[in-house]
Amino acid sequence: MKLAAISDIHGNLLALEAVLEDIEKHNVDVIVNLGDILSGGLFPSETADRLLPLNLPTIRGNHERQLLETTPEKMGLSDRHAYRYLSPEHLEWLRKMPAGLTLHNDILLVHGTPGNDKEYLLEEVTETGVRESSHERIYEHIKHHNASLILCGHTHIPRSVEISSTCLIVNPGSVGLQAYDDEHPFFHKMEAGSPHARYAILEKQANQWTVNFRKVVYDWEKAARHAQENDRPDWVNALRTGKM
Repeated sequence: MKLAAISDIHGNLLALEAVLEDIEKHNVDVIVNLGDILSGGLFPSETADRLLPLNLPTIRGNHERQLLETTPEKMGLSDRHAYRYLSPEHLEWLRKMPAGLTLHNDILLVHGTPGNDKEYLLEEVTETGVRESSHERIYEHIKHHNASLILCGHTHIPRSVEISSTCLIVNPGSVGLQAYDDEHPFFHKMEAGSPHARYAILEKQANQWTVNFRKVVYDWEKAARHAQENDRPDWVNALRTGKM
């Protein structure tokens, strides 16, 4: 089996189109979408319109949940921008998304950790910064799930961890935003280090999963200009450089 995992598009239609074009070259069986799809300073409705006809196995991220649960006046900038342009059809699409999904009995899709869409799985935020999660911490989050492959997003950082000989955990990175900062649970920055759109191809052969992390060139300068026009200067350098 061969699948492509995309995550954290954040309304970046330009990056999404480049990633979908790259995926076409690899003859995958299925594309899965790990959430945080529309919120940001770019093209929320256009991104929704592009994805809806594809009918991909898709889970919601924290931003989808926030769009559905938060009143517009209490939303952050990214959610408020998306909400302004989304149609009732788009919002109904979000409502139907599950928080997690199991495919073929042994592939688990989550956004953050199982049961928590705002918690990192492969990284840990402390008062002194971000560090890679220990195997013990990861295991505590996944021990009740029998999966040979666990796909997660949220951090925007491509990473894979073989937690045992029978379980691979993969974060494909972000399609649409390669750097951000956050105050939860402590202030920290996440930086992929380059502006390329990211995704991953996973293949299972002889009961063993392998991962191929992909970096795709797209017109990030155009995306940065659009963010600037939409009063999101905080996104400009992140889109251009993959750094804050």
